[in-house]
Amino acid sequence: MTMKIANIWSFIVIMVIAYIRPDKNFDTAYEQLKLIKSYSLANNISIDEKFIDHDVQAKRLKDRIEVTSFFQEHKGATLLISDVWVLSTDMEDLVQMFSCLLKNEYEIHFIKKSVLINQESSGIFVLGLLDGIRQLLQQSSNKVVGRPKGSKSSSKFDIYLEEIMNFIQEGRSVSEMARLLGVSRSSLKDYIESRELKELAMDSFLLKESIIAEKDVIDTIKCPQENAIITEGEKNE
Repeated sequence: MTMKIANIWSFIVIMVIAYIRPDKNFDTAYEQLKLIKSYSLANNISIDEKFIDHDVQAKRLKDRIEVTSFFQEHKGATLLISDVWVLSTDMEDLVQMFSCLLKNEYEIHFIKKSVLINQESSGIFVLGLLDGIRQLLQQSSNKVVGRPKGSKSSSKFDIYLEEIMNFIQEGRSVSEMARLLGVSRSSLKDYIESRELKELAMDSFLLKESIIAEKDVIDTIKCPQENAIITEGEKNE
């Protein structure tokens, strides 16, 4: 959504950026784009630019010159990101990334959590998002992380993803979509069904109310000995 706030003196244009960072241990670029597209349609947001970051997760932030320069050049933009880990799975780098993006007045939408953060967000809310990554990394260290179940290999139809999602939202039939794209109807039907695009396109993916969103994230924070204290308290009742 390119947002314009006008008065007789000036126009303020806020750029909306889809930020995608594929990783073999998490979501592919296709899976991230699919989520972002569905979210933008549900919330009537127009994406101005897509940035696909091909830096591997092992690469430290100080060496990720392309993405840090890009973020510096687009201060005040809105970022659409599928999940928190996309920014980084290194806790030190993630804290720095959060700090710098918020300092530079970014608004960041984390789609899988249906939440957004900006400079007005509470500290405990932001810490809750960071703690979620800490828990994810802790779980990953105890097992071999593999490609998640349900991940799909690339398809020749992936290049038409945005058009297909728009067609579904418009209520077009598979036959009509196939004709407009110049592709096989049966192959397109198989693609839409295997990717569950109709279900995804019609899903709400709407932002949660800020109070509910903050509570949901804060409730996921895990503290040392927390369960032990609760158990002991239950015994004394």
